[in-house]
Amino acid sequence: MKRPRFLPDNMTLLLLSVVLLASIFPAKGQAATAFDYLSTGMIALLFFMHGARLSREAVIAGITHWRLHLLVLTVTFAVFPLLGVTLKPVLLHLVTPELYVGILFLCVLPSTVQSSIAFTAVARGNVPAAVCSASASNLIGLFLTPLLVSLVIVVQGEHHSSLDAMLKIVYQLLLPFVAGQILRPWLQAWTEKRASTLKMVDQSSILLVVYVAFSEAVVQGLWHQLPPLMLLSLLVISGVMLAIIMVLITFASRRFGFSKEDEITIFFCGSKKSLASGVPMAKVLFASGSVGMVLLPLMLFHQLQLMVCAVMAQRYAKR
Repeated sequence: MKRPRFLPDNMTLLLLSVVLLASIFPAKGQAATAFDYLSTGMIALLFFMHGARLSREAVIAGITHWRLHLLVLTVTFAVFPLLGVTLKPVLLHLVTPELYVGILFLCVLPSTVQSSIAFTAVARGNVPAAVCSASASNLIGLFLTPLLVSLVIVVQGEHHSSLDAMLKIVYQLLLPFVAGQILRPWLQAWTEKRASTLKMVDQSSILLVVYVAFSEAVVQGLWHQLPPLMLLSLLVISGVMLAIIMVLITFASRRFGFSKEDEITIFFCGSKKSLASGVPMAKVLFASGSVGMVLLPLMLFHQLQLMVCAVMAQRYAKR
């Protein structure tokens, strides 16, 4: 039977199901502690498998497009955070301070990898450059996102140690990734044969962290603090921010004389934020009680960006 167009993708449905499960049956006490340890291990496995699957040849093939990569990284780690900080007076009238921290966290995250490459391919853009740009964004994000959290979010009243955050990122995320890269020559054939199984591992890791985060938030009264109108405000904010970034990216790509194929790559790599990186980073960078609230803006933005980029990819493909 044909899938209805209005139905979200499977991952979004699973995320909604996990949030519902955590709302009805949140993990408490010893169960919450056990799930927390399990999610930490799953995150390490997630980044280990990312390292094992990342093709060095594809990265080298796209590395020469340094102007393209520089523009994508500038939008991802400079324009996005500046937009979040600039809109602060307006946003604080629409959402709570805790949700505003989540919006700022969304702004400092790296780009997606899989969906950026997939949409670039559908739109007939520069796929090797997309592989390189999206991969570089995630690697640089391991270091730059914690620093930006310290610079942007500490100013807003949150108290985090940038050194402590960096150390956590290194041993929980970077070391497993490096280990995967080192073992890639021996694991490459194995990972390629089990791509669908490994995708399930990726998704399971994200779903588990979301369950743990929202369980903690529900126990602390998340849904009593968050009326439905606030969710609608978050959705509108996500749409406005995404539209602003997409317009700026398109203008900058054409102003600097990039080809249409490169413009497509910049558009899809620079306009998106990674849920796969954001969920584990939030667990590392924020106190457990606040992670659920911090992740809400990212989850809404993630779904919106996929829907909008799917439409734009088809439009580019028909050019």
